[in-house]
Amino acid sequence: MANTKYALKLSKEEEAKLRKIVNSPTSAQRLVLRAKIVLQSASGRSISEIACAVGTSRQTVCLWRRRFHEGGMLGLEDEPRPGRPPTIPKEVATKIIERAVHAEGPVSSRRIARETGVSKDTVQRIWRQNNLKPHLLRTFKVSKGPQFESKFWDIIGLYHNPPEKAVLLCCDEKSQIQALERTQPGLPLGAGHIRTQTHDYYRHGTITLFAALNYLTGQTIFRTEGRHRHIEWLRFLKQIDADVPADLDIHIILDNYSTHKHKKVEAWLAKHPRFHLHFTPTSASWMNLVERFFRDISEEAIRVGSFTNVKQLTDCIFKYLAERNAAPKRYVWRADGNEILEKLIRARKRIEARRTSQANEAPPH
Repeated sequence: MANTKYALKLSKEEEAKLRKIVNSPTSAQRLVLRAKIVLQSASGRSISEIACAVGTSRQTVCLWRRRFHEGGMLGLEDEPRPGRPPTIPKEVATKIIERAVHAEGPVSSRRIARETGVSKDTVQRIWRQNNLKPHLLRTFKVSKGPQFESKFWDIIGLYHNPPEKAVLLCCDEKSQIQALERTQPGLPLGAGHIRTQTHDYYRHGTITLFAALNYLTGQTIFRTEGRHRHIEWLRFLKQIDADVPADLDIHIILDNYSTHKHKKVEAWLAKHPRFHLHFTPTSASWMNLVERFFRDISEEAIRVGSFTNVKQLTDCIFKYLAERNAAPKRYVWRADGNEILEKLIRARKRIEARRTSQANEAPPH
C-alpha cells in the first residue's frame, strides 16, 4: 500500500514540466531520476514499487518525494553546498585584480602568479570571477575632427533619407590586395576535421580594388588597378559616370584620403555637377558601409584562396562580384545616431580623465 505521508498531487503544469525533463535528451540524469520518482509517486504506487521501477533505493525515493512535497519543482534541484572556505587572502585577490586593471601592456597570468605566490590557475579563476579579460585588446580611434557632428549627421541623413532621382554610392578602394600562393595544398572541410591552410605563402604581386556600393540596391560598380593614385581614382569616377543613367544625380560617401581631394579630381568634378561628395568625419571610416562589403569579400573570396598570379586573384574577385551583383545583398544602416554620439562623448571624457590622471602621476622633470 502506498505511503500517504507525502502523497503527491501534481498540477497540469507540474506534470508537463516533469515529463519534459524525462523526455528531453539533454536533461541531467539525476534530474530525470527525480522526475520519474515524482511522477510514479503521483500515480499512487508504493515506495518499493517505485524503487524497483526506476532502479534506485527506497531511501532515495523517500528523499525526493519529501523534497518535492516541501519545495515543488525547486525541491528537485541540488541544494547549495557550503564547500571549502576560500584559501586566497582578500588582499592577494585584490592585488591580482588591480595588477590586471592597471598594468601597462600585455598581462601574463604566470607572471602575476609568481608575483603573488599563487598558481596561474588561481589567477585565471579570479579574473573569470570578476569578468576580467586582460589577454584581449580592442582597438579604437575617437575622431577629433572639428566638423565631426555636421559630417556625422550628413552621412546618417543620407542613409535614412536617400535623395530622390539619385543614386547613393558608398565608395572606397581596398589597396594592397596580395596574390598569395600557399606553399602546400590544404585539405577541404570534411566530417570530423576542419578545412586546413598553410600559414606560409609565396607573394605574386598586389592589386587595388575600387568599389562603389549602391546603398539602395546592394549592387557594386567595381574595377581593379595596379595602384591607387588620383589617376586611378579619376578613372573610377569616369566609370561610375558612364554606368549611372545620365538623368540621375550621384551622391558618393567616401573618406578623407588625399587622392579623393586631388586638384585634378576636383577640377573634373567641377565639370560634372551631378556628382556630390559626402566625406565621412576624420577617423570615422566605419560610417562608410562599403567597409562591411570589403570585410565580406576578404573573408569569402580573398583570404581563402591560393593564387599563383595577379590574374587569378582578379578573376576570383570578378567572379565573386558578378555572383553578388546577380543576387545583391543590401547593407542597411540601423544604428541610432544619438546613441553613437552619447558613446563618443563618454569615450572622450574617459580619455581626457585618463590623460589627466597620467599627467598627475608623471614624475616632475
